[in-house]
Amino acid sequence: MITSLFSKSKPLNFIIVFFILVLAFALGNKHNVDETKLLEKVVLFLVCVVSVLIINFIVSKNNLTQNSNYEILFFSLFLLALPNTTTNGHILISNIFLLLGIRRLITMRSQIDVQKKIFDAAFWIAIACLFYFWAILFFVLILIALLLYSDNNIKHWLIPFVGAATVFLITVSVSVIWYDDFFTILNIDASVSYDFSNYNSVQYLITTTMLFSFGIWSSIFYLKSINQKKKAVRPPFKVVLFTAFISFFVIILAPKKDGSEFLFMLAPVAVIIANYIETIQEKWFKELFLGILMFVPFILLML
Repeated sequence: MITSLFSKSKPLNFIIVFFILVLAFALGNKHNVDETKLLEKVVLFLVCVVSVLIINFIVSKNNLTQNSNYEILFFSLFLLALPNTTTNGHILISNIFLLLGIRRLITMRSQIDVQKKIFDAAFWIAIACLFYFWAILFFVLILIALLLYSDNNIKHWLIPFVGAATVFLITVSVSVIWYDDFFTILNIDASVSYDFSNYNSVQYLITTTMLFSFGIWSSIFYLKSINQKKKAVRPPFKVVLFTAFISFFVIILAPKKDGSEFLFMLAPVAVIIANYIETIQEKWFKELFLGILMFVPFILLML
C-alpha cells in the first residue's frame, strides 16, 4: 500500500510531503521562535519547500527515477528524523544553490550549451560557498563531471574558475559599496571541528545508523544498476553518487556539528535509496524497507 502510493507521481504525494515538512520544521524550530523571528522562520520554511520542488524537478526532468515520488518522501522523512537540518538558515540557502549547481551538471548529458552549464554550475556552487564555506568541496564535483562526460576541451576545464571568480568579484564589489571594505561581507568561517560529541544521543545514533546503513546498502545496488544502463546515460547517476560522497566530508569538516550539516547529504541519498526501492522485486521486502524508513522518524518523536 505504501509503495503503491508513491510509486507514481501524484498530487497527494506532495500534500503528504508538505505536512511532513511542516512537522519537521516545527520540531526543529520549536525552541527558537518569537515574534521578531516569525518572518525569518516563514522564509526558511519556504526554502525547505523550494528545496523539495527543486529535487523533484531535477529527478523528474532527468529521469533519475522511474517517475516516482520516493525521493521527496525520503528527503522529507530525513528532515523529520534530523529536524536540526531545518534550523540553520545559511545551510538551507547554501543547499538550494548547491542543488541548482548540481542540476546544471546533470543536464550536461545533452551536450547542448555545455560551456554555459559549466559556468552556471560553478556560479551557483560559488554562491553556496558564500553562505556555508565548506560547500567549496563541491567544486570537485564539477571536475568529476567533466571526467565523467569525457570532456577533453581545455577551455571547459578553465570555465569553473571563471565562474567562481565572477562570484568573488561581484561579492567584493558589493562589500566595497556597502561596507567600504573588500572582504567584510564574505564573513568566511573556514574552521574545522572533529568534535562529534553532539552525536552521542539516541536520536542521532539511530538516525545516522539508518541513514548510512540504508544509504550504503542502496548504493551497492545503485552502482550495479548504473553499470546495466547505457554508457551515455550513466554520468548523471554517478554525479548523484559523488555528491553523496562529498557531502560526507562536509559533515566531517563542519565547524559546528549540530545536525544541520547533514542537509547536504539528504537529497543525493534520497535519490539513491529511491532507485533501490524501485528495483526491489519482492513486494513484502519493499514494504518492509519503506516502512522502516517511514516509521523510524515518527518513533523518534516519542523519545
